[in-house]
Amino acid sequence: MSYFKKVLIANRGEIARRVIRTCKRLSIQTVAVYSEADKDALFVQEADEAVCIGPAPVKKSYLEMDNIIRAAKETGACAIHPGYGFLAENGTFAQRCSEEGITFIGPTASVIRLMGDKIAARNQMKAAGIPIVPGVDRGLSSAEEAKQAANAIGYPIMLKASAGGGGIGMQIVHDDQELEKAFESTAQRAGSYFGDDTLFLEKYIASPRHIEVQIVGDSFGNLVHLWERECSIQRRNQKIVEEAPSPFLDPKAREALCAAAVRGAASIGYTNVGTMEFIVDERGQYYFLEMNTRIQVEHPVTEEIAGVDLVEWQLKIAAGLPLDPADIPLAPKGHSIECRLYAEDARTFMPSPGKIETLQLPEWARLEFAVTEGSQVTPFYDPMIGKIITHGASRQEAIQKMKDALRGCVISGINNNLPLLASIMDDPAFQAGTYDTKFVETALIK
Repeated sequence: MSYFKKVLIANRGEIARRVIRTCKRLSIQTVAVYSEADKDALFVQEADEAVCIGPAPVKKSYLEMDNIIRAAKETGACAIHPGYGFLAENGTFAQRCSEEGITFIGPTASVIRLMGDKIAARNQMKAAGIPIVPGVDRGLSSAEEAKQAANAIGYPIMLKASAGGGGIGMQIVHDDQELEKAFESTAQRAGSYFGDDTLFLEKYIASPRHIEVQIVGDSFGNLVHLWERECSIQRRNQKIVEEAPSPFLDPKAREALCAAAVRGAASIGYTNVGTMEFIVDERGQYYFLEMNTRIQVEHPVTEEIAGVDLVEWQLKIAAGLPLDPADIPLAPKGHSIECRLYAEDARTFMPSPGKIETLQLPEWARLEFAVTEGSQVTPFYDPMIGKIITHGASRQEAIQKMKDALRGCVISGINNNLPLLASIMDDPAFQAGTYDTKFVETALIK
């Protein structure tokens, strides 16, 4: 079935290739947009059409709304898939698409804006009866006001950018002196990255798990979840290993968490694919963290246990069609793990741009890669070069398959995090499923 005649993908790399693959299966023509730095990229070659939208810097290309919309109109694309990152959670871009008569493959602009404002999102979820981390429910005007709030809550606290995301604009603070220094620098960083320097703070939850729930809603009032993903293996507050289901949740906790996610999404009339993110403390108490109003990097692990194509569901819902009850799985099947491969130093996490001389990958695993041998990893974008996903009847089988897959990888020409990923799979705490968000820095980085 072809839900649209032609779709423009307002993104790059592996997610652009992922969207193109589903569109080709559905006989939907695709348009890639690319920066000058990406002119030879695989996603550009694989699309039916490609339009250059500017030079390498993202502000002059992948964030340039006018050029992207112009490319859609010139090529006759009737819909835009934003992928993740860049303009995927930009309410202004979603509204511009609507005003231009182009379907935005995602939720409404108003919902994107509401959930993109972390303070407004906290208040919305609180009103819906979802537990939130103790904190302030307003923007902080000064470091002095922040210190008063922090002392009322009790240190340590997490200082956050209201418009933040992807682990950017967050800092743990332990006392007034640290907060005095962190407030200005975090506000400046938030203003630079997000165009909004509003800060708030929350009580810091020690040793938490980061668990998120995949939700999907159509415009007919149907809203379902596809279970949860465990995303606690992180570096610099950014995920590097994800798995589904979470090894931490028992059936009762899983049911409660997923029900809360659906209730929260229903409170805003959510449509299309989205993710409700939570942190879970050592006692098993969960707290709303944020909502991502887009497809996630880690969506493949959900697809593997649910047996669905979430990109196709995005297209179907955006085309105004209802979810088909027959397509909704009743229970997860087996276990899935995803490892993100980065062109970076495995210990310092500093990016390692350069030419990939050798890239040998295990063809039997699910591979979502942006590059091939001879590809140039530029310094302009996120250094993730691809993802490896395995699935097994049990968690142990999925882990063993991932260990085999990582051993089957050969990469040269760039530094990469293969050694780190392999050490994670071998670690007893990971194998036992007893890890938390501090795992990488406490167990692996000495």
